[in-house]
Amino acid sequence: MNDILSDQSHLKAARSVQFYIDERPYWVDGTEAPPPKMTDKQWLIWWLSVAGKFFEGLVVFMTGVALPLIAREFGLNASQHGMVGSASLFGILIGASALGGLADRYGRKRVFIFELGLFIAFLTAIVFTQSFAWLIVCLFGMGLALGCDYPTAHLVISESTPSRNRGGLVLSAFGFQAVGAIFGTALGYMILTIDPSIGAWRWMYGVAIIPALAVFIGRFFIPESAHWLAVHGRGRDAETELQKLLQREPAYPKAISLSEPAEPHHKARTGYRGLFKKRNIRALVLSSVPWFLQDLGTYGIGIFTPTILAATVGHQREHAQNVADLVHNDLIAAKGTALLDILLLVGIIGAVLLADRIGRIRLQVFGFIGCAAGLFIAAQAGSYSGATQTALVFGGFMLFNFMTNLGPNAQTYLIAGEVFPTRIRGTGAGFAASFAKIGACLTAFLFPVLLADIGTTALLYGLVVTSLIGAVVTFFFRIETRGVSLE
Repeated sequence: MNDILSDQSHLKAARSVQFYIDERPYWVDGTEAPPPKMTDKQWLIWWLSVAGKFFEGLVVFMTGVALPLIAREFGLNASQHGMVGSASLFGILIGASALGGLADRYGRKRVFIFELGLFIAFLTAIVFTQSFAWLIVCLFGMGLALGCDYPTAHLVISESTPSRNRGGLVLSAFGFQAVGAIFGTALGYMILTIDPSIGAWRWMYGVAIIPALAVFIGRFFIPESAHWLAVHGRGRDAETELQKLLQREPAYPKAISLSEPAEPHHKARTGYRGLFKKRNIRALVLSSVPWFLQDLGTYGIGIFTPTILAATVGHQREHAQNVADLVHNDLIAAKGTALLDILLLVGIIGAVLLADRIGRIRLQVFGFIGCAAGLFIAAQAGSYSGATQTALVFGGFMLFNFMTNLGPNAQTYLIAGEVFPTRIRGTGAGFAASFAKIGACLTAFLFPVLLADIGTTALLYGLVVTSLIGAVVTFFFRIETRGVSLE
């Protein structure tokens, strides 16, 4: 094969990091050959990122199964119950902005390792916690680590993979949140079946420790991002790490010679000073505002999950008189949540297949409009009763779940990690994730009040409006990154 394929990069001047990652070999007659397959290191990076997203879905959704048991063991009142439910969410909000930017300063690999180590530390601690205060600290700490993973996992994939299929690879990793959610609810159900006791929630968290440790060790064996090294003036190190990333048989490329970055390291602004420069405002609005609006709807629909469960999987025992009743209700909720999570997978599969074909912006605009349509259908249920009401609520929410994962839920995550320069990419993606989680926190605290004050129908119409605003903002601030080099 070495006699047939020719590496022509040595005939050219020094090139950028992305040039070598995207480069295709040539036949000896000068005809471009099919693109080379992903290397073992590129796939290792992807799988280790997948594992992080899987653990996020696993723990966050398993907490929903564990929450009734935790509430009973610690004797939680209504406000404490709310604190347990929102602690991880608030941790994600802080972690994405406070820790996500660390990858721009200290490197992608270091933070990729650190965040999972932090997650494991709090995951282990929560198994042994004996007080409500430490329970909140542990949940917040796990959220902190998961928030850091929002930008970092995106960066380690996108900065190591070819431009032509970057979107599909990032979104397929992101989709493993849903796989983790299904596995988490199923695991919670299994543990409750084997050990129907109050303390079963500790086993739910404990079983994730060993596989998380294996992933933590694996992250030490990936190369550092050559993009990050290059823009920090470490060209020789970048060439070495890029050679490790692209190691294959037969060797291709045979030699790597990187050009100097367009903006000298000592003249470039980093962190939030660089992020809020005028040239980055368009990217900042596109990555942050639609994600904020999307989270309003996504977390708002979570308020109505019990209605869907009651209509689709049967009735719970209204008042849990003892532990057996509590476990019975928890098992019903676990079954119903798993059913809904499976439907969410359909949307993310569509996003993976289409993001690199028809583009991020089209999918996000179309998805927002579809979300509005689903919410509008659900809002009509207030005018009906019986089977018609159930069908409208169920159909509307399922359309919403599919369209949000096809469009804004997937695309906002993807876009946020692609529209910023390498030097501030982690900071920008982290800021966008945190801004979005402000919407999630507002939803968690304000929706119960709004439900009581204005009612379900008016609230759904309000979410129809926010979804349509998301489509408009996406269209007017659009930056399409499909197939475009990160540089």
